[in-house]
Amino acid sequence: FVEKYNKFVKERLEIENNYAKQIRNLSKKYQPKKNSREEEESKYTFCRAFFTTLNELNDYAGQHEVIAENLTSQIFIELTRYLQEVKAERKTHFHDGRKAQQYIESSWKQLESCKRRFERDCKEADRAQQYFEKMDADINVTKADVEKARQQAQMRHQMASDSKSDYSSYLQKFNQEQNDHYHTIIPNIFQKLQDMEEKRIERIGACMKTFAEVDRQVLPIVGKCLDGMTTAAESIEPKTDSQQVVESYKSGFEPPSDVEFEDYGQAMKRTVSENSLSNAKEGKEKPAGKSKPKLWPFIKNKNKGSGPEDFSHLPPEQRRKKLQGKIDDLNKDIHKEMDQRDALTKMKDVYIKNPQMGDPTSVDPRLTEIAQNIEKLQAEAQKFEGWLAEVEERMPSKSDSHRRSGLYEIQSNIAVSNNCAQDRESPDGSYTEEQNTETQVKANINPTPNTNPIPTTMPDDEEFDDDDEPLATIGTCKALYPFEGHNEGTIAVAEGELLYVIEEDKGDGWTRVRRNQDEEGYVPTSYIEVNLEPNAKGAMTYI
Repeated sequence: FVEKYNKFVKERLEIENNYAKQIRNLSKKYQPKKNSREEEESKYTFCRAFFTTLNELNDYAGQHEVIAENLTSQIFIELTRYLQEVKAERKTHFHDGRKAQQYIESSWKQLESCKRRFERDCKEADRAQQYFEKMDADINVTKADVEKARQQAQMRHQMASDSKSDYSSYLQKFNQEQNDHYHTIIPNIFQKLQDMEEKRIERIGACMKTFAEVDRQVLPIVGKCLDGMTTAAESIEPKTDSQQVVESYKSGFEPPSDVEFEDYGQAMKRTVSENSLSNAKEGKEKPAGKSKPKLWPFIKNKNKGSGPEDFSHLPPEQRRKKLQGKIDDLNKDIHKEMDQRDALTKMKDVYIKNPQMGDPTSVDPRLTEIAQNIEKLQAEAQKFEGWLAEVEERMPSKSDSHRRSGLYEIQSNIAVSNNCAQDRESPDGSYTEEQNTETQVKANINPTPNTNPIPTTMPDDEEFDDDDEPLATIGTCKALYPFEGHNEGTIAVAEGELLYVIEEDKGDGWTRVRRNQDEEGYVPTSYIEVNLEPNAKGAMTYI
């Protein structure tokens, strides 16, 4: 029963490990990849809530790993060691019982031997006495023969008396030993076995309690993970998200003005109208957004891709945002180059003051290169600033203040969300995942069910991948004790039976053996004496 329960605990902890592994892979799979659209969408509250849920799910998986670790350390390892101790103790008690039984049986045989010797000596004494009496009554027998017969009868009587004394003393000794055997020795052995069994049952009860406590210990942290998911879900703000979409994608176009009525009823007025219309068109050369209505959200954008460098293919507001973003990136690069220039300048000053530390002229080529880079970046930034000024001049002044404040809010939200995204990295610091790794994980977490439930299936066991090919024989074994093999996957063996070993013990206490081509299964390693072939992997002889 201890073996059965220990196997149950092992299978449970493997389930917990596999479940935690699948949950971790699921969380990693849906984490946003760097520089992807998903990472850009992290500015929305519902996306951030989902990423928080993924992180909490990863912590949730960790708690199942804690369950598996505690089951291993607090139950499985301890129970495996205790199982060996119980087997050794049980074997000792049975050995003492057999020894006591053999001793009482040997004493009984000696008592029977003394009894038969006493019986034989008595019969011999009777025959000698009868012979003496016969000789003594016969007048034809000489006196010497009578004396000899008398002495012989006396000697036989003495031998019978000695045998009687030995038989009496040994009978008394045997009765005492028999009394001790049935009232002291054997009851003590049975009491030890009973005590051992009670301790075993108590130990199993403690393990079952620990089995539940291991789960109970992680419930507070699991509850916190679930609370974190709930809090993330409650932090979603639909209006905030929709407003961010409006700020991100608004075009900046002014709605078109009313179309004027053109009267074709009078020729003169028609001419004036045409002239005035043409003059008006000439006076308004390509006003942005005035020539015809723009339905940007509902018209397929034909300018997908990089587009012109000045982003002139975009609506005014989108163009302004793109130009501003480009200017910000260039300013960051300029500051970075300036920091490098300042650091190199300080290094050059140190070299000038302390020539033994380095050559000051060795820094000059890099300083020249940095100065050229700064000049190029500044020219590039000036070019984009000119385009930005042109766009802002064309845009309606009445909404400038609102637009600028909206831009600041969006940039702040993006900065915050990017920081959150960085904080939400997966445990290995990467958002990426390989497809072949995912496939391999799926293959490992859904293994082919093993028809043999006795030894636990190891992840690296390639033998179980192909059930059509029988395993090769790696040695032989002899059964030291009989094993009934009631459990599924085991095989019954008789004491002294010779079998073929096809898979050695992998640390779980079971060895896979084969009787013939169709009969194979597992037997306890401690029940057999194994002799592996010299060329077998890890060949050794053990009991």
